[in-house]
Amino acid sequence: MTPTWSPRRLLALNDAAIDSLANVLIDCVEGGASVSFMHPLSRDRAVAFWRRVAEGVAAGERALLVADDAQGVCGAVQLVLDQPENQPHRADLSKMLVHRRARRQGLGAALLQAAEATARECGKTLLVLDTASDDAERLYERQGWQQVGVIPGYALLPQGGLCNTTVYYRNLGA
Repeated sequence: MTPTWSPRRLLALNDAAIDSLANVLIDCVEGGASVSFMHPLSRDRAVAFWRRVAEGVAAGERALLVADDAQGVCGAVQLVLDQPENQPHRADLSKMLVHRRARRQGLGAALLQAAEATARECGKTLLVLDTASDDAERLYERQGWQQVGVIPGYALLPQGGLCNTTVYYRNLGA
């Protein structure tokens, strides 16, 4: 049976949340996700990343949404709300992470829909993102995101080797 996910917005991160999110990030990197980190990703680096995110969340510069299963946090997505003064209507969707144990169960779609709703609540009418995953591309396109284009050789995969990235946008104001 496919779970019904209920993503929730975190307004602050305590040590337990940071530790759980570090587990998800490490799992994604170990699974080959191109999410800005190389394999092996140390726990210290993963925790340091989430501490920086926590600062942005506390300052209102980022929105962080998470989802849990019986084992704890299994998915997360961020909205970078703090944009240049000529782009107050826009946010970047960033670091969509789903633990391998929770994939192909609708969690990515639930996180994406929650992020879009949160963006609207924050007064954002345009979202942008980039991805290096074919699975994520299918998800974004099913959810109505528009592909802008592909940048070849944009980043390294966690175990090495260049990968392309695909840029998408979603107009929330229509």
